Amino acid sequence: MAENKKYTKTQELTYELRVKDVMNRTVVAVSPKTTINELREIFRDNRISGTPVEDKGKLIGIISIEDVINCLSEGEMDAIVADKMSTNVEVLRPDEPLVHAVSKFNKSGFGRFPVIERDGGKLAGVITKGDIIKGILEKLEIHYHEEEIQRHRASYIFDDIVADQTTLSFQYNIKSKDFNRAGESSSQLKKALNCLGIQPDLVRRSAIAAYEAEMNIVVFADGGRLSAAVQTSQIKLTASDSGPGIPDIEKAMQPGYSTAPDWVQELGFGAGMGLMNIKNCTDKMDIQSEIGKGTHITAIIYLNNKK
Repeated sequence: MAENKKYTKTQELTYELRVKDVMNRTVVAVSPKTTINELREIFRDNRISGTPVEDKGKLIGIISIEDVINCLSEGEMDAIVADKMSTNVEVLRPDEPLVHAVSKFNKSGFGRFPVIERDGGKLAGVITKGDIIKGILEKLEIHYHEEEIQRHRASYIFDDIVADQTTLSFQYNIKSKDFNRAGESSSQLKKALNCLGIQPDLVRRSAIAAYEAEMNIVVFADGGRLSAAVQTSQIKLTASDSGPGIPDIEKAMQPGYSTAPDWVQELGFGAGMGLMNIKNCTDKMDIQSEIGKGTHITAIIYLNNKK
């Protein structure tokens, strides 16, 4: 097994958690008519460094402490927020995987993102890098205690079965464009692997690879199946769909390359890292694709360092 295929619990949690699990739901929003001088007091009293701007219940911009500092240096403290806010606002959705938020923070350099409900466009919260760190740390503490309990009570199931070859199979049907349930199948598979007492690092790798395969079916295909065959020596993941197929597999493997339509990318999906993440998480990967018929992905993770 390659030494670089190590994935931490923190990395796993960015796939498992959703934005809504860590975001701050107590939002201090301001009116576009608020003066910069008033805004400075709001920032100080609430100990925040940025806030969304709302008008009639709709998000219209975002303003930060940097804008206040600029106004202070230019003697424009009587200016109103509407004249100084940023109107080209990138947002996140409550049901997006946290990994999407991490990616946006890394790419943009922003300090915060408003979180907007998919239905109705209502402001649901705000998320910062600090919120992500706090949420992951809290979840890590819970998982630590759960893994300690499991470590003492779980028996590796294959040790209790006498057979020349034993295979446990799990299959999940994936619906196309069902973003509300996207990620559920890989999460259920992760729970099943944990129940089998498989090493946590191998479960993490399997869960991330399964998640990316599931999302490819949701985003690009007309539906499909995700399955896992668990043996004493390996976990074999397969993802089959009846989608349009991949015209150029080599190009599709390039980080950031995506054929997802704009509306899908606006939802936070189809970032072009899925196939590469599957490859990085597994020991073997094979892609077979035919235009107009679909794609079949096979990925193997070896158990106990055995090939």
